[in-house]
Amino acid sequence: MTDAMRFETAAIHVGQEPDASTGAAVVPIYQTSTYVQQAVAKHKGFEYSRTDNPTRRALETCLAALEGTEHAVAFGSGMAAIATLAMTLNSGQTVLLPDDVYGGTYRLFAKVMGDLGIGFTTVDMTNLDAVRAAVTDELALVLAETPTNPLLKVLDLSALAEIAHGAGALLAVDNTFATPYLQRPLGHGADVSIYSATKYLGGHSDLVMGSLATGDAQLAKRLKFLQNSVGAIPGPFDSWLLLRGLKTLAIRMQAHSAGAARVAEWLAAHPVVTKVYYPGLSDAQGHEVATRQMAASGAALYGGMVSFELESEEATLAACERTKLFFLGESLGGVESLIEHPARMTHASLAGSGMEVPDTLIRLSVGIEHPDDLIADLGHALS
Repeated sequence: MTDAMRFETAAIHVGQEPDASTGAAVVPIYQTSTYVQQAVAKHKGFEYSRTDNPTRRALETCLAALEGTEHAVAFGSGMAAIATLAMTLNSGQTVLLPDDVYGGTYRLFAKVMGDLGIGFTTVDMTNLDAVRAAVTDELALVLAETPTNPLLKVLDLSALAEIAHGAGALLAVDNTFATPYLQRPLGHGADVSIYSATKYLGGHSDLVMGSLATGDAQLAKRLKFLQNSVGAIPGPFDSWLLLRGLKTLAIRMQAHSAGAARVAEWLAAHPVVTKVYYPGLSDAQGHEVATRQMAASGAALYGGMVSFELESEEATLAACERTKLFFLGESLGGVESLIEHPARMTHASLAGSGMEVPDTLIRLSVGIEHPDDLIADLGHALS
């Protein structure tokens, strides 16, 4: 994304010039596995679609531009992206994770990477002194989320980058909740920006993908090598779907954020709700940091995720099963609203870890329906 081209324009145009052979205004789906070569080892830039594909290349070019950098690598899922990043580490090195990290990320490091000799530690990353105390000589990667999943803690990325770099480690940020429209981690000192593109980037609950973006050319080269070697790639059709989703990301995030703010304010005033987690609330943890950090669009927006607690697990489960417009399901970031019980659903893998989320917690992904209808739906569920 150049200084002269704003986010909304880059999402539609970067990497997506009209097709040279036909003039098609939309990038074609190059649904091919191989490419005819002009002579032995002489080709037109593409050999085999695991290595590279024109549709995927267009997507990666656009993703990099939206991050304000030159390098982005797409993967078959968000977890494939994180796993590939973990493969850049060596046995004996360690990773620092938030103490309320997404359950799938915890499972990867607890159940998979540990067997390969890569250790991890968890810490409350809102407590910078605790982060500093957790630094060891073996630390190679600080993997942050902000806002976190599902407690929506806001982390100070500039401060975390200073700590990580002072220890000779990289800072990677899972920016799935915020998206590059609201927050660009690389601009706050992070080395890698991570996405489950399944969520807001795609935006329509019809694909599974992931991506990594970085300004480090050497790291990008290593990630591209691993992408090809491991083969954790997205297909051409999914790449095309994600390109389509990116075109409306800006206006969707405006609607998600506006709706979530309305829902959060309503929940905060509801008599049976004991706690609301939303960085846009003036009394929320990290509100001031979020206001500064989540303003990439020009004005602070706080995203479409809201979590809240009720008095008992029984009431929580009942509320999850009584909504009509909020579909009960895992995932997030689609145009339709979702409700879920993290302790039994997305974060069930944390059971027995000492990092369990409250069993009275509900997580909402606020879609782009009219907020009044969503509030009425929640009012019925909580009545």
